[in-house]
Amino acid sequence: MYLHFAWRYFKAKKSTNAINIIAWVTTGVIAFAVCCQVLVLSVFNGLEDLVKSLYSSFYTDLKVVPASGKTFHLTYIQLQQIKTGPGIKSVSFNIEEKALLENGEIQSVIQLKGVDNNYSLVSGLPPKVYKGNFDLGDVSHPKIVVGAGVQNAANITMDEAFGPEQLVVILPHAEVKGNDPLESLSEGNVKPSGVFSIQQDFDNQYAITNLDFVRQQTGLEADRYSAAEISLMPDVDIEKVQQSLQKLLGSNFRVLTRYEQNMNLYSTMKMEKWMIYGILTLILIIAAFNMIGALTMLVLEKKQDISILNSMGARPDQIKKIFLSEGLLLGGIGAGIGLLMSYTICLLQMKFKLIKITGSSFIINYFPVKLLSSDLVLVTATVMLIVSIASWLPTKKASAEAVSLK
Repeated sequence: MYLHFAWRYFKAKKSTNAINIIAWVTTGVIAFAVCCQVLVLSVFNGLEDLVKSLYSSFYTDLKVVPASGKTFHLTYIQLQQIKTGPGIKSVSFNIEEKALLENGEIQSVIQLKGVDNNYSLVSGLPPKVYKGNFDLGDVSHPKIVVGAGVQNAANITMDEAFGPEQLVVILPHAEVKGNDPLESLSEGNVKPSGVFSIQQDFDNQYAITNLDFVRQQTGLEADRYSAAEISLMPDVDIEKVQQSLQKLLGSNFRVLTRYEQNMNLYSTMKMEKWMIYGILTLILIIAAFNMIGALTMLVLEKKQDISILNSMGARPDQIKKIFLSEGLLLGGIGAGIGLLMSYTICLLQMKFKLIKITGSSFIINYFPVKLLSSDLVLVTATVMLIVSIASWLPTKKASAEAVSLK
């Protein structure tokens, strides 16, 4: 009944045309704000998925690291327990250390990662090698795969006609020897075999070689590692496997998910997303002031109707519900139009890539979008909450008007 009254008031001709104009402007602003909110959230979802796909090429499903220090010791029993744990597909052990890469007179500080033969089973990095191949050699003839940024910084050429260059890797010993700092460093020769490209954070600092070479140069014992990287079976509960491993290994180890390995990035992306959402919500609040004005003028317009309804026995709370329904109707129409517009734009963008990203240094040349039902529900709930609050003041005036005319 209340919605029926509200609909008749919405479409009925008013004595003052400004009331109609303000009502439609309010609906238009709500539609615009809702459309913007859904589009922005969808773009952030698309960018988040893109970044996760890039970082998933480097970060594994789970990673075991020491709770303190740079390396940890694993017994043979612990190694076997990790490898045969429930839900675990493959395990790769590595040693990671800061190193100095020399190419003649050119020097570059890198993050050198020595990996075992299982690395290609747990990491998406090997398929990202676009020049050369993923060949790490062995302890006697070590080879190195570098990021695109490292290649540029160290001026490494990959010319098949002349063969690979001889590079020098300088690494610190695990134990300090004597008082001379130079005695605590080791030099080893490596040859570049490939160049990978994932994302600037990795391309500019990482180089991959075989585990035995790094162990030999750093002097670490055979049972010491920097990390164990783990890939899981499809459709397993990651948190359950994480808790199982953490319980098995104890407090001296930390078992990290892909999210926890780069928590700062994901937290920043989430914070940016909700900050933009909050800013766009301000547009809805501004629209709410227009709604207050439109409903207040409508109450003044319908004084006679309120008097008639009151004389027919309508209670003040019933009068209030009629005009509250009017506000919800304005908000609902605006939200519906906004959702329809945003859904149409997202579908067109996903299919035809209409909106491009300017510049040539991006991985893709269009804005990625991903519609989530949770975002649609959140935006709709936000609109209706703001509209309900904005409608309260005019409806209160309407109920007071009813009382005075009784």
